[in-house]
Amino acid sequence: MATHPEALRRERILNSKLYFDVPLSKVSIIYSSAYDISFMGIEKLHPFDSSKWGRVCKFLVSDGFLEEKAIVEPLEASKTDLLVVHSENYLNSLKSSATVARITEVPPVAFFPNFLVQQKVLYPFRKQVGGTILAAKLATERGWAINIGGGFHHCTAERGGGFCAFADISLCIHFAFLRLRLSRVMIIDLDAHQGNGHETDLGDDNRVYILDMYNPEIYPFDYRARRFIDQNIEVVSGTTTDEYLRKLDEALEVASRNFQPELVIYNAGTDILDGDPLGLLKISPDGITSRDEKVFRFAREKNIPLVMLTSGGYMKSSARVIADSIENLSRQGKIERDPYDVFVTFVYVDHSSFSSNGT
Repeated sequence: MATHPEALRRERILNSKLYFDVPLSKVSIIYSSAYDISFMGIEKLHPFDSSKWGRVCKFLVSDGFLEEKAIVEPLEASKTDLLVVHSENYLNSLKSSATVARITEVPPVAFFPNFLVQQKVLYPFRKQVGGTILAAKLATERGWAINIGGGFHHCTAERGGGFCAFADISLCIHFAFLRLRLSRVMIIDLDAHQGNGHETDLGDDNRVYILDMYNPEIYPFDYRARRFIDQNIEVVSGTTTDEYLRKLDEALEVASRNFQPELVIYNAGTDILDGDPLGLLKISPDGITSRDEKVFRFAREKNIPLVMLTSGGYMKSSARVIADSIENLSRQGKIERDPYDVFVTFVYVDHSSFSSNGT
């Protein structure tokens, strides 16, 4: 049995069951009904819509965009999987309901038996972590993948916070480095809040490039983590759609010159929406659609696989906006609903790279 920390990490990643082959009958959209948190109504004490993920999928299905049987169901991240990034001490701390109450910002959680907290709160998070990790494999095979969940960008290896109990982005990248043999990953974090979790975990790793565009006037005020951001773009409270999209265009242009990633992790929070009580920005629903389209265009025109995570968003309208944006990505040719189309495209790209002598 390996004992060196890096050897243990490698062993855990290689032995994980979170990567599995997805049949072509499935679309590159990952979701489980277990994502949604329902805990005797106390989840409503937090502004986050903990049924957002399920409502996004219901819209996609009811709109005729997606069949339920085509959605990819991820596995739950096990303790061994989580130990790839998290310490034993941190995972043990989650056996205290008071700790989970602090992380989720719902004080009454502290008074419930921990077995209930594990089942009703942490299990849904672990399923979403499994979805984020699997998304990287699926994206490298098909060009893109969307986890209708994940994006817990405030959680570090040693501390959770901001409704984020597990560091799914950090975990996803460590799995991708080893299992997918990647060496350059770009994080594009466009949630309204600073992604201090992945910045703390990965900011000193030169294989990771971080573009974070966030409101500096709101949580988490993590000035230490800001030092690890490669492209730090601040959008203050009240920023409107046109200004936001202009700054994004400039940021993506700089990123394309500075770093050539083999995978993009896109944290697509909708808390930038006008009216969001925590984001305090003024971006329209159409602005969200344009934002997502720009990021997908950035990656797909360069044939860079892209993982999208839905992250924050604290209004009931967020689910409809996310579904509308995903449907627009299909209309614009940035994603494919028929997995066979992806397969044919990738075969074509592979053949186009052959030289005239057949090598």
